Amino acid sequence: MMQEKKFKLVSSKKTRYILPNILTIAGVCLGISSIKFSLDLNYNLAVIFLILAAILDALDGRIARLIKGTSEFGKELDSLTDFVSFGIAPAFIMYFWNLNNYGKIGWAVTLIYSVCCVLRLARFNLTSYNKEETWKQNYFEGVPSPIGAILILLPLIVDLSEIDFSLNYNFFVPIYISLIALLLISKIPTYSFKKIKVRPKVTIFLLLGIGISLVSLIFFTFETLLVFGIVYIISIPVSCFTYLRKNKDTKDYQTEEDHEDIL
Repeated sequence: MMQEKKFKLVSSKKTRYILPNILTIAGVCLGISSIKFSLDLNYNLAVIFLILAAILDALDGRIARLIKGTSEFGKELDSLTDFVSFGIAPAFIMYFWNLNNYGKIGWAVTLIYSVCCVLRLARFNLTSYNKEETWKQNYFEGVPSPIGAILILLPLIVDLSEIDFSLNYNFFVPIYISLIALLLISKIPTYSFKKIKVRPKVTIFLLLGIGISLVSLIFFTFETLLVFGIVYIISIPVSCFTYLRKNKDTKDYQTEEDHEDIL
C-alpha cells in the first residue's frame, strides 16, 4: 500500500524559522496598535504597547540565533517592522500628544524623526565587520531605533508618571526629539548588549536585578521607564570612552604585529 502523504504547512527543517518571525509580526501589530491608542488619547496604553514591541524586537533576534533560525527573510522583515514600530509609531504618538500644537514645525519634526530612523535602519543593514573587528559587534553606530523610540517618549512618560518636574513643554519637545533623531544617524558608539559575558557568581544577582525591574515595571511603570531612559542616556558617554579605548588598544596591537613581521 502506498503511504499517505502528510500535509505540512512548512517543512520540518524550517519550523525553527517561524518563531522569530512570529515575534517580529507580533511586535509590528503592537506598534501599529499604539498609534490607534494615541488617536483615542489613551497614551498610557500607547506607551505600554510600544514598550512591549521593543521587548519583542530585542527577543526575536536573540531567539533566532539561539535556535539557529536566522534567515535573510527574517532580517528584511525585522527591518521593515522596526521602521513601522519605532520610526512611525512613536513619532505619531508624540505628534498627537504635543507636536500638533506647533503646526507645520511639529509635523516637520515628526517627518525628520521618521526619516532619520529609516536612514539608521538602512545603514545598520549594510554594516559589516572584519575578522579583526569582531569586538565592534558589542557597539552600535548611533542610538538603535527601539531605544530611540523610547527616548523620544520620555517627555510623555514624565507627564504620565507621578513625578512632578514642573516642565514647560513650550519649544522643549521639538528640540528634544530633533536631538534624538540626530543621535539615530550619528556615528556615536552605543552599547549593543549583544555579547554579554556573565560570570556564574554574578548570575543570581543579575536574575535578582531583572526580577526587581519587572516588579517595578508592573507597579511603577512610567517611573521605571523614566529611570531606564535616564540611565541609557548616561551610558552613552561611557560607551564612547570604552569604544575609543578598545579601538586604540586594537590599533596598537596591530602596529606591534606589523612591526614584528617587518623584523
